[in-house]
Amino acid sequence: MDNQFIQEMEDLRQHKNPKVRIKIMRGHFATSNSHLNTYIDMSTVKTRHNNAREAAKELADEYVSIPIDSIVCLDDTNVIGAFIAEILADKNQYSVNKGKNISVISPEYNALGQIMFRDNQQRMVRGMNVLILAASVTTGKTLNHAVNSVNYYRGKLAGVCAIFSAASRIGDIEIKRLFTGSDLPNYEAYNTVDCPMCKRGERIEALVNSFGYSRL
Repeated sequence: MDNQFIQEMEDLRQHKNPKVRIKIMRGHFATSNSHLNTYIDMSTVKTRHNNAREAAKELADEYVSIPIDSIVCLDDTNVIGAFIAEILADKNQYSVNKGKNISVISPEYNALGQIMFRDNQQRMVRGMNVLILAASVTTGKTLNHAVNSVNYYRGKLAGVCAIFSAASRIGDIEIKRLFTGSDLPNYEAYNTVDCPMCKRGERIEALVNSFGYSRL
């Protein structure tokens, strides 16, 4: 990560817990599903154990009274997912999940972009109370795939949570989130065909996905 990139980023801290921190950059960015006017960098909260643990504490608070057997981690959120599992299963805290051995798993994507679980992981979904954890929800397409996959493998959806989501729901499912659209009031995601930045001739600055940022 070069110095120019770092200088262009802005810190954004959660109001409730300032130790939960992400970074943002304004511009014109392309994902596989949409164009964005804001890139949200989550490498700090996803990889640094102190920040990940603080994020996990805030998300785990939402599920102390909800049975959770497995956490399906999207967008490379396994570190946060592991901390959520540890907090929920802590024998010293009040939680319906106290003492459990909660599974923390990542799905696989096939050539069609569908989310699948190999035979050795299906037992951690089938018949289990499954929490889906995402980093960022923009169009909701990936999250929909994840929900459909849990249903396909006969898991019981216990909840959906995310670090950032501009939307509060996906269909009739509430998304528990640490950062909302009000934290990024000018955040916009556009269909690639209808992107106003493209129509104004503004070049795409970078390709972005759950792994990060690649300047063009």
